[in-house]
Amino acid sequence: MAPGLLHFMLLAALLQLLSTTSAATAGDVATGSEKVHVAIYYESLCPFSIRFVANHLVKAYRDGLLDAADLTLVPYGNAVVGSDGTISCQHGPEECLLNTVEACAIEAWPDVKVHLGFIYCVSDLVMKNKHREWESCFQKQGLDPKAVTECYKGERGHNLSLEYGRQTHELVPPHQFVPWVVIDGKPLLDNYRNFEAYICKASKGYPLKACQDLGLEADNDVYGRL
Repeated sequence: MAPGLLHFMLLAALLQLLSTTSAATAGDVATGSEKVHVAIYYESLCPFSIRFVANHLVKAYRDGLLDAADLTLVPYGNAVVGSDGTISCQHGPEECLLNTVEACAIEAWPDVKVHLGFIYCVSDLVMKNKHREWESCFQKQGLDPKAVTECYKGERGHNLSLEYGRQTHELVPPHQFVPWVVIDGKPLLDNYRNFEAYICKASKGYPLKACQDLGLEADNDVYGRL
């Protein structure tokens, strides 16, 4: 066999081996770094919901725990859809408005850091009984209000709320109250305030240092009670 041909065949074999090894390694990393699925079903004027957002969810973000999570926020809660398609909310029309506004914000700014910041701002105003000033959150967060304004004033906002209603009503088991926190498909029931510990237990390959720094340790039987 000519030396040039032998060299070419050896090089091709080496490249194939490196490609296979790289693909396997990438697969291992993807598996080991799978994010924890966290879904939070809430409503914008519910005292328990807004306290959870302000006191627990935002803290988890600041502590870095949400880096390990694929977070989904569902602003609908205990609302009801009438036969004519209208939506009635537990805390009245203003809650329906803010639920729709927050649904539009989630769609307008898919980056969780952005829409969570906006929702936290609105929740903070609700806790201060200043929820009618919610539009000030655009400026406070440095956000262009156009997309959200067009959404909540138009048909798109209503359709988003209907979709979130469908997702909420399809929960198994059904939600019993709000906030209703679900991690990797399992509801935390009345232990939702300890959701950080559940994230720490369920995280795979993500920064457990945040859990250690916070001294968080989940119950070994954390899912056994559900």
